[in-house]
Amino acid sequence: MTTPLFRVRDRRGRVLAAGMLALSLAACGSGGASGDGGPTTITFSYLWSGPEAQALEKIIAEFNASQRKIVVKGVSSPDTQKQLASMASAGGAFDISDNFGSNVGAWAAKGVLEPLDEYMSKDGFDTADIVPAALKQMTYEGKTYSLPVATHSFQLLYNKKLLAEAGLKEPPKTTEGWAAAIAKLTKVDGDGNLVQLGLGNPESNSTFTTMGYQFGGDWYDTAGRPTPAAPGNLAALRFYTDNVTGKYGVDKVRKFTSGFGEYASPQNPFYIGKVAMVVDGEWQARFIGDNAPKLDWDVAPLPHPAGRPELAGTTQLTASTLFIPRNSKRKAQAWEFMKFLMGKKAMAEFTFALANLPSRLSLLDDAKYDGIPRFDPWLKALKSPNVKVLASMPYSQEYTTDLTAGFDQVTRAATAPDQAMRSVAEKAAGYAK
Repeated sequence: MTTPLFRVRDRRGRVLAAGMLALSLAACGSGGASGDGGPTTITFSYLWSGPEAQALEKIIAEFNASQRKIVVKGVSSPDTQKQLASMASAGGAFDISDNFGSNVGAWAAKGVLEPLDEYMSKDGFDTADIVPAALKQMTYEGKTYSLPVATHSFQLLYNKKLLAEAGLKEPPKTTEGWAAAIAKLTKVDGDGNLVQLGLGNPESNSTFTTMGYQFGGDWYDTAGRPTPAAPGNLAALRFYTDNVTGKYGVDKVRKFTSGFGEYASPQNPFYIGKVAMVVDGEWQARFIGDNAPKLDWDVAPLPHPAGRPELAGTTQLTASTLFIPRNSKRKAQAWEFMKFLMGKKAMAEFTFALANLPSRLSLLDDAKYDGIPRFDPWLKALKSPNVKVLASMPYSQEYTTDLTAGFDQVTRAATAPDQAMRSVAEKAAGYAK
């Protein structure tokens, strides 16, 4: 998000499908101080599950052991609809939770998030160490409503073996070189059917929004108003149609991609050599090790137009955030736990376990991340002045929905990029006021 386009399981392994787990008072507990003056119990309801939840529970245990005033009870509940319903009720089921930076504006506008500025000011919590682009998404109308416990960015992943077979000694550095590489890495059989694609994963919102930034575009103006038809955005969409669907035929591309395996599985098309290059996030450093350990791959900065060297190092950032619901009865205790999670030790431990990027600038050179293969390019990317982030506004989800529809029209060749984005702009004019 953003905003990434989440499927049943998003790219970081979180199960977000509604109805899978319910936030119930019985499961989460109402917390509170014990009758004998003992510690206050707070509930941390988080979206992570599986190995990610296990890593988080370890950090929760460390916090509980570090002091005697607060006991945190962790509950894995990967259902954002239940999460929001609890926050809108008179008595919530949890005291701290996580979500994505793209939702901060919408949820703050609903009045369901607790502003954090007074807590930060009182404790001298310094945000200077937070990646600026990530912090930008945490605020709404001058107040801070969330903090980024992890960040995510996008780079160019490529199959080294396939590039070598195509006579390419290195990954493309410019978008012009990228176009040439896509052509060399796309193969068809004797019947004209695709058997290998030079560039994959165009069905994801994050691919197209990231590409828009690569070409010098932006999806919001400085006032936070949607700008889907910005010239750079259109150039990115035309790049895809010119070099993939328009060149090889949308029907043949869709026929080929319809047989692709699941994203987070050994059948991912990039893992098995059906796709030579993808624009993807840092979690792939762990996913590939788990699902395709023999894959000969590497990662490089995203290409930029040859005539725009100032765009070198461009990437899109998304954030996993922590927040306190407005209806929590134990906000002070929740803040103490949030500070612990935002500390260097806990953040490094957590992001390393998930192969996510830290939000603290001081952790980007931490030797701990040397243990994740090919992770350094993503870490270095967060130091770039060209880290871009989608604005988080009350209408961001509506905008994402309209962009998704527009991108789908482009990938299906139902509508030309210019027309598709003008249509989105017309819709945006109705909710951007």
